[in-house]
Amino acid sequence: MELEIRGGVRAAPLPGRTPQERQALRHAPDPRDRTADPAHVVRTARELEEDGLDSALVVQSSSWPDPWLVAGWALAATTRLRTAVAHRVGTTAPTAAARSLATLDRLSGGRAAAHVIVGSSDLDVARDGDLLGKADRYRRAGEYLEVFRRYLAAEQDFDFDGEFYRVHGARPGLRPRPGGELLSFGGSSPEGVALAARHADVYAVGPLPLPDTRRRIAEVRAAAAAHGRTLRIWRHVTVVLDDTDERARDRVRRLRRDALRLTAGPDAHRWTEAVQLDRDRERGRSDPGHGPDQVAAYVRRSLAAAHTGSPDTVADRIGLLRSAGVDIVQLDLPTETDHDRELRRALVARLRHGSRLPAARRGW
Repeated sequence: MELEIRGGVRAAPLPGRTPQERQALRHAPDPRDRTADPAHVVRTARELEEDGLDSALVVQSSSWPDPWLVAGWALAATTRLRTAVAHRVGTTAPTAAARSLATLDRLSGGRAAAHVIVGSSDLDVARDGDLLGKADRYRRAGEYLEVFRRYLAAEQDFDFDGEFYRVHGARPGLRPRPGGELLSFGGSSPEGVALAARHADVYAVGPLPLPDTRRRIAEVRAAAAAHGRTLRIWRHVTVVLDDTDERARDRVRRLRRDALRLTAGPDAHRWTEAVQLDRDRERGRSDPGHGPDQVAAYVRRSLAAAHTGSPDTVADRIGLLRSAGVDIVQLDLPTETDHDRELRRALVARLRHGSRLPAARRGW
C-alpha cells in the first residue's frame, strides 16, 4: 500500500510582508482573523497537486472562513487532489452536514471527506454558541456520527431519538460515491479512540514519540477490529527542509529568531488571542492568562518538534513512522519560494521511492 502524502489548503496567505516572514510565522499560533482569498486557495491547491501530493486538510475555527466552501473552491481548481474538510460537531445538524459532504463528494468526482472534531478549546466552541463541556461533547459526537453515517447509507426513511438529536423521516436524495473513505477522527482520550473505532475510516494519531505511536496505533486498530472494522492512520508532521542537514538546522534557528521577533512586535495581540493558546491553557500546558511568553513557548515547541534536515534525512525519519503503521503523512511546511517547492518535491519523490508496503487496500 502506497503512503498517502497530505498537505493543507488555507483560505488566505499566512501573515507577513515577505516570504521570509511568512515562513517564520508558519510556526507561530494562528491569529483568529483570516480572510478568504480565492486566488490563494486556487494557487495552493494546484501547487499541491503539481508537486505530487494526494490530499489536503482544510482547517476550521470559530472565526475562520467556512471550510466546506474553501474545500469546494480548491476542488474546483484541481482534478486529482482530495480534501479532508475539518467539521466540528455541534455547529450544524448531522443530516445537513452529511448532505454537504455528499454534495461536495459528488461534485468533485469522489474527492471529499470530513475530518470530524469535537473542539479542542472550550472557549472556541463557545464562540459558536456551544456551551457543553468536553465530556458532553464526546457523548453528543457519538450520536452525531451515528446519525451522520446512517443517513448517508439510508435507502428508506428512518427515525432517530437520542439525547441530543431527534430525526424523523430522514432519507438522503444523494449519497457519496461508493467505496470511499468518508470520515476521519482524532482524539487521544478513551472516548476519542472508541468513537474512531466505531465510526471513522481514518484515525489521526497525535505527535507522540515513536514507541508511543506504535502503541496508540495498535490500540485503536484493536478497538476497530472489535467492531469488525479497519482503520488507516494519519499523522501530522511539521517539517523544516534545506539542501543539507546543517543548512536546515541553521534555518530552524533563523525561523525561530524571526518568529519570536514578529510575534512580539506591535501586532502581538494577534497571536496572544490564538485558539491554540486557549487550548494549551485549558490543558494546563502554560500559566493562565495571555501574553507573549506563551506565544514564544509555542514557537519554540513547534520548531523543536519539527522533522529537520535534507529531503533524504526527513524522508528516512518519516519512514520510521511508516514502519510504525502510519498510512497518511501530512507535511506541514512553508512553500513561499521556488526553492521551498523544489525541496518539497524532492521530499515527496523520496517518500514515493520507499513508501510501498506489501498489503494493499483501497483508499479514497
